[in-house]
Amino acid sequence: MTTVRLEIDNITIHRPKKRWQLYFVIIADHPTEEGKMIVTTLPQNPIKLVPFNNNVYQFDTEQEGSEGMFIMSRKMPKSRELNVHIYVRHSRNDARDLGKVLKNIESGLIGESFGIVTDIVGTATTPWLVITKKAVGLVGTVLAKISDRDMGFISAFERFGPEFESQTEVDRSKDGADCTLVYSWSVDK
Repeated sequence: MTTVRLEIDNITIHRPKKRWQLYFVIIADHPTEEGKMIVTTLPQNPIKLVPFNNNVYQFDTEQEGSEGMFIMSRKMPKSRELNVHIYVRHSRNDARDLGKVLKNIESGLIGESFGIVTDIVGTATTPWLVITKKAVGLVGTVLAKISDRDMGFISAFERFGPEFESQTEVDRSKDGADCTLVYSWSVDK
């Protein structure tokens, strides 16, 4: 069975401010149910950047065995395509409860959500909210009502083509409104 894995390797903020409390809202195709997506917030607590970091946070270091921030791992879809959206957010609240952000998304999608599940895409402890595909466009509207700053949206959509035949990991770099995100897709057979 072929599996695919998504990790975030680093993030660079393109704003003059030097103090950030970052988190990610992830939306991905449901691994087993057509017409559904899953949503989560990561990490459990916001990532704090201070002037020392120079607006860069490196998850994947050059050290042996170092990995990026794990997002998900799942069976390769039959279509060999996987749709993942990443919203980068800055918390304006020093004690932001990211579980509450997920609950806000759930309550903002009345009739379009199916509850919270765990142990769904290789993450036994991370809660994921199951939603309809047509609700994906509403997630941004719900996030706009939360007083946190929107740092950018990144599509991590991947079509697993021939480049994955010759290498097991492919790095991608994409810009959001105020950030650049480097993430990697890896394939394991």
